Amino acid sequence: MALKDDSWLDESDVLSLFPTLVWRLQLAPDLSEQINGAIVDSLRVMNPGLTELAAGETWQSEHQLHELEAFCELLCCIERGAGMVLKFLKVGHDAVEVTGCWANVGARGASHAVHSHPNNFLSGVYYVQTSPGADTINFHDPRPQASVLRAPVTELTGQNMDQVVVNVASGTLLIFPSYLPHSVSPSASDGQRTSISFNIMFSSFTEKLSKPMWDARARSSED
Repeated sequence: MALKDDSWLDESDVLSLFPTLVWRLQLAPDLSEQINGAIVDSLRVMNPGLTELAAGETWQSEHQLHELEAFCELLCCIERGAGMVLKFLKVGHDAVEVTGCWANVGARGASHAVHSHPNNFLSGVYYVQTSPGADTINFHDPRPQASVLRAPVTELTGQNMDQVVVNVASGTLLIFPSYLPHSVSPSASDGQRTSISFNIMFSSFTEKLSKPMWDARARSSED
């Protein structure tokens, strides 16, 4: 019997299983302007030479910025955003804390290689200063087995790509699973790109496990 149209089908469904999610929040303009001004002033005190970064150079701060008064408003926003994420994921344990928070300031040509943030549950980035050509972040497929076969597609989507470019702006706050690999393409802007990265972990695991495993003084070019 020849099948006619969709007469062979009673019903169909597409199940979205094991998705990787990225939450993008845009802070209110008045609030982000206040936060960004305080952060820029604080970073210039930490490193008076920030305005003199050479092409391709990135400066990275120590990773305890969440302990500074200038970052308290941002920390409140991060905590509220994390609360929204945990509620969405229906996580029953809401005692979390920021385990690391650091600044990244990059000149034209500066970039970050693909990496993830181990020993944490959530990570994120807040954008203090962006400009055209320095206003994106790349997220990479966290499933290594997915690259075994790359079938041709008729349209690129978040479901069939191995890399997704997300646009950001000053005041954008991104939160994502810490296992999600990400990178930053070389800046094509003469304006500096300034962002604040952070990690979040359940409080009961933070004392020894979740601190960033790098020394900003020795590794000034990695996230």
